[in-house]
Amino acid sequence: MADPATRWWYTPAVPGGRGTATVLVYVGIAVLCLAWLGLGRRVDEAGPRRLLVIAGAWLVPVALGPALFSHDAYSYLAQGTVLHLGDNPYRTPPAVLAGLGHGHVLAAVSPFWRHVTAPYGPLFLGLISVVVAVTGSHLVAGILAIRGLELVGVVLIARYLPRLATALGSDPSRALWLVLLSPLLILEMIAAGHNDVLMAGLLLAGVTVALQGRPLLGIALCALAATFKFPALAGAAFIAVAWAREERTPAARAQFVAAAALTAAAVLAAVSLVTGLGVSWLSGSLFSSPARVRLAITPSTGLGFTAASLLHDVGVAVNSRHLEAVMAGVSTALTGLVGLWLLVHVRVRLLAVYLGGLMLLAAAAGPAAWPWYLSWGLVLLAGVPGVQRSPALVVVSVVSVFLIKPNGILALPLPSAPVVIAVYIVLAGLFWRSRRGGRGRGNRGPAGGIQSRAVRSARGVALTRFRGRDPVQAARAQ
Repeated sequence: MADPATRWWYTPAVPGGRGTATVLVYVGIAVLCLAWLGLGRRVDEAGPRRLLVIAGAWLVPVALGPALFSHDAYSYLAQGTVLHLGDNPYRTPPAVLAGLGHGHVLAAVSPFWRHVTAPYGPLFLGLISVVVAVTGSHLVAGILAIRGLELVGVVLIARYLPRLATALGSDPSRALWLVLLSPLLILEMIAAGHNDVLMAGLLLAGVTVALQGRPLLGIALCALAATFKFPALAGAAFIAVAWAREERTPAARAQFVAAAALTAAAVLAAVSLVTGLGVSWLSGSLFSSPARVRLAITPSTGLGFTAASLLHDVGVAVNSRHLEAVMAGVSTALTGLVGLWLLVHVRVRLLAVYLGGLMLLAAAAGPAAWPWYLSWGLVLLAGVPGVQRSPALVVVSVVSVFLIKPNGILALPLPSAPVVIAVYIVLAGLFWRSRRGGRGRGNRGPAGGIQSRAVRSARGVALTRFRGRDPVQAARAQ
């Protein structure tokens, strides 16, 4: 790394300096993408076990290297240090470390985030505090320990994604290929050290165990995921509503909803108590910090900036930030309305596709559409029949890794927003056209009303487990 504050234990001498090193990084990204695409053509021959071996071979070298494509992992260490020293990271920004003898930790944090309080859940910050207690102020050891935590999320994905795919009647091998071996996970999650992989793994585990007949455990896991990143709490709500709808009487539905709410509340309360942070983590910074970033690839920001630019060209002076804020509000409201509609109409058989779609929408329509946020929904959609065959998932995984420079800065400057919005409109039109064509041919996926025998069987087994009947007999009855 060129920055002395984030120097790794080795600094390879590259002829030509930083420029050559950057070119080599992009060549490596391209080679990884080509290898992934080539593996995808033979994914059926590989099988889940061989794919797990390949995933390990690809992930381990990246996990041992320096943080690339983001410096967020250093922010994690700074916020964990604040908590370890006895301050509340939801009230005290990392800048305080300058006067507490941890200036080198602060120096590794991007100046943009040094005066911003923590936007992450209490369990994650509590774990980072433990990391700091073990590794001290050693940055390299701290980053490696964070990577060790995040590999737990990788293990959860490796364990539960094939189970989700099997339960829904889709291809476990393709699901693993789409997520576990994708450039998006390897580069934007593990190389960058983002904690989204932990949230995604727990969310996936929660949905999977719910479909296997343990909805309250699934709700608990989703609530636990929310203590890493709050959007995962949507999983608990969707599981609760989907299962409540399967109860035969209003009293039984109310009883299950009450049990679900108590389960989620108990998990959140326990984590808040153990970490000593109380309810302070449910602060404004949890939701407002991402809005500080203006990205050309964020639809609301791009639309606001583009509209302001067009108005300026015709002589109307408009503050682009104000328009971006308005668009962000509209985007949030529309996401909320879509989420409410999906929640009202969700059923057990539609749980994964509805929740995955909402998480994908929330990632794209939020105040900052960083590419790695897409993993929130992709871990679920990769196991959904029909959807996992969509070329869009492949395109997203490949294109997204070229959007962020090795130093963590978006490759597309804000003035490129009009071009990005035009691309979004073209892609939306192509998607709409393909969906209309698919409906015309009667090729509907699970969300369109056609259930495979495997999906019906999995639903029957899950419900009978929950209601105390023999799941084997139920599966045979399907």
